[in-house]
Amino acid sequence: MPFSIFCYQELVAKSIESSDLNFSRYGDTFFEVVFVGGRTQPGTVKPEEGDRHPYSMLDCVAQRETILPFVLYIQKTLRRRPFLIKNLENVMRKFLQSLEFFEENERKKLAIFTALAFSQKLSGLPPETVFQPLLKDNLVAKGIVLSFITEFFKEYLKENTLDDLIALLKKGKMEDNLLDFFPSAKRSSEALSEHFIKEGLTSLVEYNEKKMFEVKLKEIKSTLTTMINDEAAIPEVIETVKQQVKDAKFPDLEVIRMLWDVLMEAVQWSGKNQQQNSNAALRQVKAWAELLNAFCTSGRLELELIYKVQTQCYEDAKLMKLFPEIIRTLYDQDVLAEDTVLLWFRKGSNQKGRQSFVKALEPFVKWLEEAEEEE
Repeated sequence: MPFSIFCYQELVAKSIESSDLNFSRYGDTFFEVVFVGGRTQPGTVKPEEGDRHPYSMLDCVAQRETILPFVLYIQKTLRRRPFLIKNLENVMRKFLQSLEFFEENERKKLAIFTALAFSQKLSGLPPETVFQPLLKDNLVAKGIVLSFITEFFKEYLKENTLDDLIALLKKGKMEDNLLDFFPSAKRSSEALSEHFIKEGLTSLVEYNEKKMFEVKLKEIKSTLTTMINDEAAIPEVIETVKQQVKDAKFPDLEVIRMLWDVLMEAVQWSGKNQQQNSNAALRQVKAWAELLNAFCTSGRLELELIYKVQTQCYEDAKLMKLFPEIIRTLYDQDVLAEDTVLLWFRKGSNQKGRQSFVKALEPFVKWLEEAEEEE
């Protein structure tokens, strides 16, 4: 069947090429014939009564093998007559805005066609043409858009990577708005994850969760940075951050990493004066130790803080020699327990600069061990 359609369309393409049809005037009609087999009636997506084209996209089986020939046929036509892309846009926009008037199986065919059109990089078809018309309130509310876009995603990802899909969504200005495809009653991250996992689109769920995480992280960091710069009272800062972390369901390990990043970013660093930088960093640690202490509520989180300090001291030249002093300060301020420091010293798993940092921390560890023996 696909082969016969393809051969037939080859003959039609050659016939059209040699004809004197007025495409400038009847471009929309041409694509309507390709899609539904005839010129559509005003205000509908149904073809007018009378003779219909024997092969139309909506008359074939809803699968890639039967729909791809139509995409390739249109692609060849557009190469010969590039100006027809505007007519294709017009017809696709019209059909996508009228999805409710198509049968469910017909909508699936349109979704597969659209996915294949982008997979084959159909000449000049802008993603906005597809995604923006879908956002009609009545179509979204009925779940029609979600069903369509799900079929689109599934078909597109058969031949393309998730990065390709995200790039396409960005061009269509939809990469941050996946929830807009969902009815308002289901417009939540949980509903999105549940739906796409059920449909086998786990990679899309992982992308969205990562995106949401980045957005929430940015919001929390922005709030904390503002409060630090405004010299807000530490108890107020703790309460605010705890509430945001709770609302965002933020992992506790990520909270520790985020707190340290923001505190260090808020330091007024000197260009070349190493001593000034050292003093500024240690002042910041002492000033905000209460904040760190409020979130380092277990040995596991304390160890994560040491790993974070270790990584930054390894990667930032101006902090390279400060590692033992920062750890000592965090210990003195009751942020780090003795057992945590000793655990890192003896069995720490972060290898970034570990050998030199262990050596630098030896005097402090020796002091801890001697104090422990005396007790």
